[in-house]
Amino acid sequence: MPAHRLLLPLCALLTLPAAGCVKSIAVNALGDALASPGEAFGRDDDPDFICESSPFGLKTIESLLESAPDHMGLHTAATRGFVQYGYACLQLEADRVEDDDFHRARHLRKRAQGMYHRTVRYGLAGMNLELEVEDVRAALRERPEATLAEFDDEHVPLLYWTAMGWAAGVSLDKDDVELAADLGLVEHLMARVAALDPDYGEGAVHDFYLSWDMAQPGGDLAEKAKAAEARMQQAFAASNAQRLSPLVTYAESVLVATQDGAAFDAMLDRVLAFDVDSAPRHRLVNTLAQRRARWLKNRKDDLFL
Repeated sequence: MPAHRLLLPLCALLTLPAAGCVKSIAVNALGDALASPGEAFGRDDDPDFICESSPFGLKTIESLLESAPDHMGLHTAATRGFVQYGYACLQLEADRVEDDDFHRARHLRKRAQGMYHRTVRYGLAGMNLELEVEDVRAALRERPEATLAEFDDEHVPLLYWTAMGWAAGVSLDKDDVELAADLGLVEHLMARVAALDPDYGEGAVHDFYLSWDMAQPGGDLAEKAKAAEARMQQAFAASNAQRLSPLVTYAESVLVATQDGAAFDAMLDRVLAFDVDSAPRHRLVNTLAQRRARWLKNRKDDLFL
């Protein structure tokens, strides 16, 4: 008998009913598929369509995690998916509608905060699978560098998206005690990502530090702006000049802080002039970046004295 025909009978004999074994195989196979980021979403040119379709996929991932709680890929997919949905579909929309509908904006931000909490919860649960400690958060508090040294290249996405969700949650609501209490852990998580893969996400790590460093209190503004510009250039170069996010982040985080209106206009015009079809893998994020750029330009009178 061919070896592959022995798989299900053998599995059925190993203490599990055949149906349960088939279900386990199916759950893990589907989990593997969902855990792979793929490019179909990234190539899309309709952010609203992606936002409308994302909740079903996210709930599917959560349902699968109930059946396969030890599936590291599913924890990573949940961590990545909830922070992306929270920011791109809820928080940015809240900013866009706030002037016309304050109550809707507040509702969207509350929902976004809930997504960031899910991000951190699934991220820590995924990390706990690797560490096998009773309380991964306590371990990170007590010995952050030694704890994170246990993670290697395969864990970079999990660490990155956990840090991003954590930072986004605190940025959105500084009174969020649960997230703000351990904000310092975000820097440790991202430092481990940078050590393992400094250009992860085609420069996404540089994007993070660009805005993170600018937001830290104190320090010389001119020096911080200079360092942020270097980060922006590194991030843009890491994507072969195809990802617009660092340019928008630089305009919003740095050029507003330095009140350089002329450079602000020039940078956003550069973003808006970019042909998103010339970088199909980044079409979705670039479309979102252009949407943000238009919103920022429309708010220039509020941002500059």
